[in-house]
Amino acid sequence: MSPARLLGISIFCLLLFKNSESVSDDVSALLAFKRAIYEDPLSKLSDWNSRDKDPCTWSGVGCSAFNSRVVTLELSNSSLQGFLALEIGSLRSLQKLVLDHNKFMGSIPKDIGKLKNLIELNLSSNQLAGPIPSEIGDMPKIAKIDLHANRLDGAIPPELGKLGSLLELQLSNNHLTGTIPASNDSNMESTNSNDQIGLCQLSQLTDIDLSYNFLVGDIPTCLKQIQRSSLVGNCFENNDTSNRPLQQCEINQDTGKDNHTDEDEQKGLPEPLWLLILEVIAAVSFLCLLTLCTITGLRRCRARSSGSGNSAPWTRAVSWKENTVISIDDDLLVNVPKISRQELAEACEDFSNIIGSSHETVVYKGTLKDGREIAVVSLSVSVHYWNDYVELYFQKEVIEMARLSHENVAKLVGYCKESEPFSRMLVFQYPPNGTLYEHLHDGEGWQLSWPRRMKLVLAIARALRYLHTELQPPFAVAALTSSSIYLTEDYSPKIIDFERWRYLVSKPGLGSVNGGSVNSITDSRHKRFMDVQANTFAFGVILLELISGRASVSKDTGDLVDWAMKHLEHPEEFSKLVDERLQRQSVNQESLGIVCNAVNLCIDPEPSRRPSMTMIAAILEEGIEATAATLMRDSSLAWAEAELAIS
Repeated sequence: MSPARLLGISIFCLLLFKNSESVSDDVSALLAFKRAIYEDPLSKLSDWNSRDKDPCTWSGVGCSAFNSRVVTLELSNSSLQGFLALEIGSLRSLQKLVLDHNKFMGSIPKDIGKLKNLIELNLSSNQLAGPIPSEIGDMPKIAKIDLHANRLDGAIPPELGKLGSLLELQLSNNHLTGTIPASNDSNMESTNSNDQIGLCQLSQLTDIDLSYNFLVGDIPTCLKQIQRSSLVGNCFENNDTSNRPLQQCEINQDTGKDNHTDEDEQKGLPEPLWLLILEVIAAVSFLCLLTLCTITGLRRCRARSSGSGNSAPWTRAVSWKENTVISIDDDLLVNVPKISRQELAEACEDFSNIIGSSHETVVYKGTLKDGREIAVVSLSVSVHYWNDYVELYFQKEVIEMARLSHENVAKLVGYCKESEPFSRMLVFQYPPNGTLYEHLHDGEGWQLSWPRRMKLVLAIARALRYLHTELQPPFAVAALTSSSIYLTEDYSPKIIDFERWRYLVSKPGLGSVNGGSVNSITDSRHKRFMDVQANTFAFGVILLELISGRASVSKDTGDLVDWAMKHLEHPEEFSKLVDERLQRQSVNQESLGIVCNAVNLCIDPEPSRRPSMTMIAAILEEGIEATAATLMRDSSLAWAEAELAIS
């Protein structure tokens, strides 16, 4: 055999060995990724087998046809809960990392900067916290970075300015602080003085969203041309955007100043001295804590022996850890009316007038002494499963509900909180004309003429626009259906969020300290942000119910969306969607087309492509028979006359 042939065979074998070693590295990295995930309710990773040396058949994994290296990892909407493993940086050939709409916690690992071939990074709608690592600027091919709807804090890293291929940057709905890094200046540090840093260096960046953070200072000149909606909800100065309330900005700035002061002091001390001081403080703190625990233990022993210990009858024994982490302050609810259980029992005929129930709640109807009709939501939770974490969640949710103020959202009248018998209840105003579901599907539906249905379309859209975009932070209805929309005597809709408590009552490990951290239970802002897109889809289903008269799911007709899709794809078939009970009426074809187009936008299978309710409401307001909409807004009497004329 010739030397040349031997050399060729040797090189070929070496390449084979190197490729095999690289694939093995990918398998190790993916298995480390799997180990960092402790909850996989949909079994998305069930086929990730450690004995399988070929990961290309695993769910969510895509490989290169050339060398079998992992190039894509896509696990959107998989309900995965865990952390991002450091080993993810070992997937050196990875081009697409898409993990949005899961429950990843912890920080973004710095090793993510090792993904030199990455083109798309999407970690949005998770529970990631901590700063955005500066190493994210070490990925030269990256074109899209989407980190919106997390809990990221700290400053936007100026190293993003090194990403010359970046086209899209989504950082909205986080807790980012500081100014927007614009260009290379003396206040920005970089590992290389020749590096151009700051967002103004990104000439190809066409899509950027920094809304709903805590950014301060002026908006850089290079960003003046972007949409104002991409900058709202911050703390900017001297600009024409809609900022956060001043109080929120001041609180956040005060916190930031304290943190910066501590950091500056630490940097000013020599490291050995700083470590010595820290050790002394830690030792003193430990001794004080030990002394305090000893004293507390002795007092409890004495109290037990004397029989003088009195505690609230419903409060279970909690650990020292719980008492130090959570502090319940009843003053949080000082501005929300408190109603006694006795008063509610009298209003609801001794809690016999039940109008709805589930495993988590019971809903009663009643009338207060002042004549107001109410709906009382009672949480079906045993005292044994009610700890301080849940109590704090309850208080925060009461405050959330109390801040809602819109003509098409049912008003929270008050709450009930008593220990004997243990009671946690919410009291809402009760619209007396039943639910939209009942009128559409349980009755003959003759009361809901086409103009009246269009009136409902506009009113519900405006209510959702208020909840999603005019409130900060946004508020999403837990289970938005035609059954959660109640009607007044004049058929005005009122949204009532009865199902909100399902997330609290059915939470696994409710009675355990380890069942969830304070953040995972009480800080539900980001969860609500994700649910906003779910609300948009649900609104599309409600629109279909209104124009077709069919239920969202039926044993006879199946899934409403599946049935409607074949007609929604062809505008000439929109009329086939119309409720048969409306055929004798003059259904306006233009408004029908507008509603059907809105439905198509709302039910997009990809949540990120669904427009905001600001856009949906604007489309409906401008398109649904402008004259009738004007009459409806200006005068209820004029609307009634117009409806009678058309019916």
